[in-house]
Amino acid sequence: MATESLTQTTVKKTRGGGLFKRIVKHRWYYLMLIPGLIWVFLFHYLPISNLAIAFQDFKIFKGIGGSEWVGFAHFKTLFASRVFYKLLGNTVILSFANLFIGFPFAIILALMINEVSHSFIKRSVQTIVYLPHFMSWVVVAAIANTVFSLSYGAINNVIRALGGEAVFFLGRTDLFRQVLVGVNVWKESGWNAVLYLAALAGVPVELYEAASVDGASRFQKMIHISIPAILPTISITLLLRIGRILNMGFEQVLAMYNPAVYDVADILDTYVYRVGLVEQNYSFSTAVGLFKSVVSFILVLGSNRLARALGQESLF
Repeated sequence: MATESLTQTTVKKTRGGGLFKRIVKHRWYYLMLIPGLIWVFLFHYLPISNLAIAFQDFKIFKGIGGSEWVGFAHFKTLFASRVFYKLLGNTVILSFANLFIGFPFAIILALMINEVSHSFIKRSVQTIVYLPHFMSWVVVAAIANTVFSLSYGAINNVIRALGGEAVFFLGRTDLFRQVLVGVNVWKESGWNAVLYLAALAGVPVELYEAASVDGASRFQKMIHISIPAILPTISITLLLRIGRILNMGFEQVLAMYNPAVYDVADILDTYVYRVGLVEQNYSFSTAVGLFKSVVSFILVLGSNRLARALGQESLF
């Protein structure tokens, strides 16, 4: 027993010493993490202390300590509102459309880029497809407005040239969601594909060479080597995406929608912006935000447990 205890203590010390040595060895990488960790703490963890506002009739000049407590009154108002269910429906529909179209598209894009053998062309294509990610949504919305413009848009010019009538893509409720999802896929798919390309870069070349010797085609190597190699990455990114189902993308919707399409494009985030900042109803908007956070947390837990049950990579 004494020997076992001594061994366990030695192992713990060795592990601790090993961790310290790794930190010292890679100290510059850890230092590069500091700005990001500070940002996450300031904008994601520090605001948690103000969630009490959701249970108060918050007055900005009285502060949290002086404002009246109203319990779950704001949540009752939220769940009794018909507008809330329309907003929730729009958010879920747009988020799932982005998930079902954008998520597999990024994987397919990564697999296609990985099959390019010429290194210069491969790097060039990779740079071009993830460049839109770095554009502001204001710039992307301006490009979309130009491309889909009723009077001078490139798409409507083609339609007119073919003898058809111009279509008001950004003002029709039956078309706006498709435009919104399409623009989001164009902007973010290249960046999302980088994760899978990084995973594919770690696949041993010997596996592909052995498959070639056995007579496997490119498609067969993709199915039996490339896709299984990135399954853990796919699993983790899918879990994270499911947890963000209620975060459709405030910047995109705010920059692109207009009163003509409010019925199909107004989401929870834009509603929080109008109620919380424009109308200065901070308590109610905080209640909406807290509801989103709780649902997201439940979705992450549920999808993580499902992933573990299916034998896939999980977050914890």
